[in-house]
Amino acid sequence: MKYKIFVDGQHGTTGLKIHEMLEGREEIELLSIKEEEKKDLNKRKELLNNADLVFLCLPDAASIESVSLITNDNVKVIDASTAFRTNPAWTYGIPEITPTQREKIKNSKRVCVPGCHASGLIIAMKPLIVNGILANSHKLICHSITGFSGGGKAMIDDYENGKFEDIGGQRPYGLALNHKHLPEMKYVLELEEAPLFTPSVGNFKQGMLVMSYLVKKEFKKAVSKKEILDLYKDYYKDETFVKIIEDNDSYLDAGLLNPMKCNNTNSLEISVYENATDMVVISRLDNLGKGASGAAVQCMNIMLGLEESKGLNSRKN
Repeated sequence: MKYKIFVDGQHGTTGLKIHEMLEGREEIELLSIKEEEKKDLNKRKELLNNADLVFLCLPDAASIESVSLITNDNVKVIDASTAFRTNPAWTYGIPEITPTQREKIKNSKRVCVPGCHASGLIIAMKPLIVNGILANSHKLICHSITGFSGGGKAMIDDYENGKFEDIGGQRPYGLALNHKHLPEMKYVLELEEAPLFTPSVGNFKQGMLVMSYLVKKEFKKAVSKKEILDLYKDYYKDETFVKIIEDNDSYLDAGLLNPMKCNNTNSLEISVYENATDMVVISRLDNLGKGASGAAVQCMNIMLGLEESKGLNSRKN
């Protein structure tokens, strides 16, 4: 049996990557739309309703429009925008975060792919909240640096064709402190208030680090770094794509952490660093992999009853 898959928004960064990942898979038939037809409402509606599963790789308003065009109740949808991530009628697309999430995704016809920054924070912080180390009232503080590919075609062109002295090495953004991933961070972690979060874009194409800063005296119970690592290992013990790094010497390169080491994989790696009073938990992932297209394909595999890791790479440490 071949599953008909349509990527609405196939000419954008995420859509192109999904197409690349699905091409050549014998159980999949990719439905395509020409660049000049992508604004043809009738053509899009036809493809949306003839597919078994649709990926929406569109701005929020366009995603909402596409969903409204689907009248075939059998069509499954995976949305990569922020439009539905806090909508309880949609299933959040991180199968690893709770023991029941994978089954929810499998049985859902509407799944939203998490934001890349949100994935890094949620996968790192969920076990600490579930196990009573951090309270739901805790004010999380987080910073991330990501490759410029997450900024779309215009930003990619700026970095690939601009001058380094004009662009710089690392640029913080979202400085009004209202980044679009904050609502889902608060919603999925069930926090009383959104984290204090600042992202930045680096002068590299893909890869990212998401860094969460914790003060030990604010923990609900005293725990050592080893206990935190053991907790992570137990929480994610059966997960192919979440890896816990214990040996900092091999994880670091001359004391430096390379954000690109998970590139072209669907892996997310968690590492922990501390001094006497504070702790930093860092998630490393590919912003185009587990942070976007890889996560979408992982959810597709689950929703179609296929092997979850099919077509996805896992980093070998």
